[in-house]
Formats: sequence, structure tokens, C-alpha cells
Amino acid sequence: MIGFDDKLRILADAAKYDVSCSSSGGKRKNTDGIGDASASGICHTYTEDGRCVSLLKILMTNYCIYDCSFCVSRRSNDVQRAAFSVKEVVDLTMNFYRRNYIEGLFLSSGIFKSADYTMERLMLVVKKLRTEERFNGYIHLKAIPGASESLLKQAGLYVDRMSVNLEIPTEEGLKLVAPEKDHQSVREPLAIVKNEILNIQQHKKIVKKLPLFVPAGQSTQMVIGATPETDLQIMRTADEFYKDYKLKRVYYSGYIPINATDSMLPQIGTTPPLVRENRLYQTDWLLRFYGFSLHEILNTKHQQLELDIDPKLAWALRNPQFFPIDINTADYSSIIRIPGIGRQSANKIVQARQYGKLKEYQLRKLGIAFNRAKYFMICVDTVISAGFHYPEQIRKTLIGHQTSTKSNSSQMQLTLF
Repeated sequence: MIGFDDKLRILADAAKYDVSCSSSGGKRKNTDGIGDASASGICHTYTEDGRCVSLLKILMTNYCIYDCSFCVSRRSNDVQRAAFSVKEVVDLTMNFYRRNYIEGLFLSSGIFKSADYTMERLMLVVKKLRTEERFNGYIHLKAIPGASESLLKQAGLYVDRMSVNLEIPTEEGLKLVAPEKDHQSVREPLAIVKNEILNIQQHKKIVKKLPLFVPAGQSTQMVIGATPETDLQIMRTADEFYKDYKLKRVYYSGYIPINATDSMLPQIGTTPPLVRENRLYQTDWLLRFYGFSLHEILNTKHQQLELDIDPKLAWALRNPQFFPIDINTADYSSIIRIPGIGRQSANKIVQARQYGKLKEYQLRKLGIAFNRAKYFMICVDTVISAGFHYPEQIRKTLIGHQTSTKSNSSQMQLTLF
């Protein structure tokens, strides 16, 4: 018999491969209960405003009827198995919350017996937390592909965010490593949740008070590097799912080699493709918040992102005709395309120039990465002849600067401006 502490160790460790646990967007207010998703987010993850929040992140069970080659919980894998009861998950969540260990729950599960059987147990956990324990903290639930519409809709009344993992970016790639699965089984629950959210929004115009339904939206996750998709194929899938299902986030999880015996999986040692993963997140950010279209960044001529420079800089170097941009006359949408200038800095520039034309020393004070941005912009006191050596000279200069300032840490965080 496995003890409770061993269950927690096994199922928390198995849950670490799921990265889609952002808590931003929760709006559930604490009126007469415990916890408050509006005041705090969520197992050391980060909200959109930069807050670090804690989350109990576990699987209901790591038993699974599927044998996906890339998954540590696949049925053929020789690992220790465990399962929580509904009551155990509820009690664990409340005990951890009362001890101030966590601020919410991220709950997923392997699929055991059937999709509906598993989904019903997950739904009972969140229902008991909300209705019996009066828990108002953040809850992110992983929906089970193939579960019935009624169970998905019922669970959606008690959670803040719901997600379904797409697993592999393309149907062809999925069939290589998980032949028992298909993308349609993921599309169906995403469509159900999207339609119910839209339905409630429509009814709010008529009915003043309606129950919350997945108020923080839904997300999905793709494993990157387990199958041979190009970055163009990956981002094309992400772009499609953002548009079709109104997703809040798509997560890109670098493939972690956990199955050395499967010839279909790449043998890449022990290090997941973290730089590639980061470049995909940067591209995702450009598409959602910087006004870029997918074909500008990735297309048939450029199907892979460059690993040595970020996608915004890569686009700028491929499009010298767009530069230099006059910082004192250009609109916001043009300014944020300058490498080294982010959205906040662009807003500051637009506001500051109302009081006079900006000079170089003023731009430096606004927090832009001036040593990068200077090659792509002009201001009042810019000496044009001193810069704008397109494109290879700039590339070499900036890559050389990155190399000279790079941290010794292999986990150096890559930023996008």
C-alpha cells in the first residue's frame, strides 16, 4: 500500500511536465469563503504583470490507458503508479492553503478506465472545493479529451481556467508518437468551452446575474522537438487555435527525453530545446501583442526561427527598407517594431514627445535597449552617417555584444524588446 506522502511525491513529480499553468485572468471574488483568485494568482508561476505565485500542481493519477511515446505516464512505462481519491485531493488542497503553502490548484490526470470516468472525478474535486469547502482560490483544470459535453460544462462552472493539451503540433506528428490520439478529440472540448463562454456573454445582455464559466479562459500545450515539425508548422497551428477557439495562451514545452528506447523519438541527450522553446514564445508574443502577422516572421522562405537572435530582430534585419524609424513622428505600431523597444517604452515615447522632440539622452532614460535600438531609429540629434549598416554588420555587432555579456548560467533568460 502506497502511503499518502509517496502518492504526493509521485503525482506531483509526474505533473511537472505540464507547463500550462499560468494563473493570470482569474476574476473570482471572495465573498464569504476561503481564498481569493482576484487578489492573488497562482506552484511558482508568473502572472502577466510579473507576480510570482504558488500553485498545488498534481495529477489525480498517473495511471493511463494511452501509450504516448513522449509521456512519462504512458501505460508501458515502468514507473511507480499512484492515484488520489476525490476526498484526498480536496483535503490536500485545503490543508496546503490553510498553511499558506499555495494560492490555488492546478489539477490534471492520466486517463484511467475512460475519459468520462476520469473527467467526472476531476469535476467532483472542483465542485466539492467550491460548494462544500467554499474555496475561492484559483483553479486550473485540465479537461479530458473525449469527455462528455455535460461534464465539461459542469466542471466549467467551478474553475477559473480550463485547458486541453494538443500534445503534438500536427496530426501527422501525433500519429507517429501517439497513434491512439487525434486532434479532433482536442478540438471538441475547446469548441464546447468557447461556445459556452460566448453563450453566457450573450445572455449577460439580458440577464443581469449569471454564474461564472471558465472566467480566465482556456489554453493548450504543444510538445516541441519530439516530432520533426518546423517552427512555421508549430506557429501556424498556434495561430489557428488562437483564432478558432479564442485561447488565452498556447504553451510550448520543449521535449524532455524520457524514452530512450523509442526510435521514433529524437535522442537529444538530457537537455530539452530551451532556446527554441523561448524563440517560439517570443514569436507568440509578437503575434498577439506587437501587431505582426505570421507570414512576416515565418514563411516558406524562413521556416525555422533563428536561435542566435530573437524573431523581432531577425525580422528587422530581413526588412531594412522599413528603417530607420523617426522616433519623433512614427506612430506607436511602428515604434514597437524597433528591436530594443517594448510596448511600455513605446507608450512612454509617444507620451513624452508631446512636450518636445526627443533626443538620445532622453530615450536612454525611458528604459529602451538603446545599444540595440540605435541601429533602427533616428531622433533629433542622431547622426545618420554613424549607423545603419544593414544587415550583416548589425547582426555581427549585436551577436558579439550578446556573447560578451552572456551570463555563465545555462538557464539565462532570453528577453524580447
